[in-house]
Amino acid sequence: MESEIRVQIRKNDIVKVITGKEKGKVGRVLKVDRESGRIIVEKVNMVKRHIKPGKAHPQGGIVEKEAAMAYSNVMIMCDKCNKPTRIAKSVDGAGKRSRTCKRCGDVLAAKAR
Repeated sequence: MESEIRVQIRKNDIVKVITGKEKGKVGRVLKVDRESGRIIVEKVNMVKRHIKPGKAHPQGGIVEKEAAMAYSNVMIMCDKCNKPTRIAKSVDGAGKRSRTCKRCGDVLAAKAR
């Protein structure tokens, strides 16, 4: 049985692509698949797919949508320093865990549990 990959990126995080054909683009994470270690980023890695006619698309045709990419190809953008950064885990005095920016030390988002 395979274990989940420890992905520190979450849905709605703003990320910057650091490798591949989409390098330099910034977008919001729409979906995270922890089992395969892949993410879908808004308006990044667009592909064209043919679809059959159905209720949603009566004529069918070609639809452009985002494709999944490896989470290692992106870095989280810090709100404070506005640069791509690595993530550090920190614990405050009350024992609450949070993700912090490695560059400036700003808290990215409190872990909801």
